[in-house]
This record gives sequence, structure tokens and C-alpha cells, in this order.
Amino acid sequence: MTETNNLTDTLSMIIEGLQERKARRITIVDMSELETAAAHRFVICEGTSTMHVTSIADSVREYLLENGRIKPYSYDGYANSQWIVIDYGDTIVHVFLPEERSRYNLEELWSDAVIEEIPDQY
Repeated sequence: MTETNNLTDTLSMIIEGLQERKARRITIVDMSELETAAAHRFVICEGTSTMHVTSIADSVREYLLENGRIKPYSYDGYANSQWIVIDYGDTIVHVFLPEERSRYNLEELWSDAVIEEIPDQY
């Protein structure tokens, strides 16, 4: 399997894991053409409460482990669950509370990347 297929498969599983817990405002920031980016892409979403943010992050980690046998390199943010980051190497998942997402505004920070919004499914 090529690297592109692996990235696509990982991205699909991440999106499915997010949607399984009704993550809101899912956005893909494709930075693969940017030389200064630390990852090929960010997947950004939000939950409605700290409990929802935790549930979304857990869902992604469980979904990738069960369906792709993929473990994250690391993750952080569970202590306060306002912004949980899950590192899958080329893809980094950010699960925010809405006010934290607005504060850090990663989409604006990486506005020179290709940004795709995934419609909410509910």
C-alpha cells in the first residue's frame, strides 16, 4: 500500500470515529504542500462540553485501533478536555471546545493550506 493510500485510509477512519460521537464542524487542513508544516494534515473538530470532547477523542483512538490497528504516537489534553490533541504522525487530530477553537484559530493560522469542511451529519 502506498503512503497516499495509508494517509487516505487513516483520514477516513478518523472522520468515521469523529462522526460516531457527533463531532461538530469537522475541518481538514491539508498542509502537505507546505514546507514549514510539521504534519501533512490537521483534522479539527469540536464538542459541546468537556465530556463530549473526551468522548470524541476516545472514539477516534478506539476506532483506529479496532479498524486499522493504528495507535497514536501520543496524545494530550485529557486533564482538562478543552483541547485534546492526538498525534498519528502525518495526521494530527484536534478536538476542541468551541471557545478554545476560536481562541487558537488553527484554520486561520494555516490559511495558506487547503481547507475542507465536512458537513455535520445530524
